[in-house]
Amino acid sequence: QVPLVESGGGLVQPGGTLRLSCTTSGRFTLPDSAIGWFRQAPGSGRVGVSCISRVADLTYYAGSVKGRFTISRDNAKKTVYLQMISLKPEDTAVYYCATVQTCRSLIAANWEHPGPLDSWGQGTQVTVSS
Repeated sequence: QVPLVESGGGLVQPGGTLRLSCTTSGRFTLPDSAIGWFRQAPGSGRVGVSCISRVADLTYYAGSVKGRFTISRDNAKKTVYLQMISLKPEDTAVYYCATVQTCRSLIAANWEHPGPLDSWGQGTQVTVSS
């Protein structure tokens, strides 16, 4: 499994914006795979919010973030981004990225990671609060 590292989180006021990055380093390239962004709020399970496909960079969004979040991939920079606008307090969570077999499999699993996945990264904290 290629190690992915999340960054870009922080404290932002409601209505604010953040851009998260999911990258790899060294000799690794971005996995030739679909990649999803997930989040876990305190006391809740980890759920997906967005996914970008392996082929054609098709993008998918959970209803709670559709129209506010944008996922994109830059293979040259070995990075997948999650641009977040109009942030709400309920977006507060630790955000993770991970490979998925296909975005359709993630959606079919009701946005829970369908596996297999060896391990999660450290994640990046996003806090939306005034």
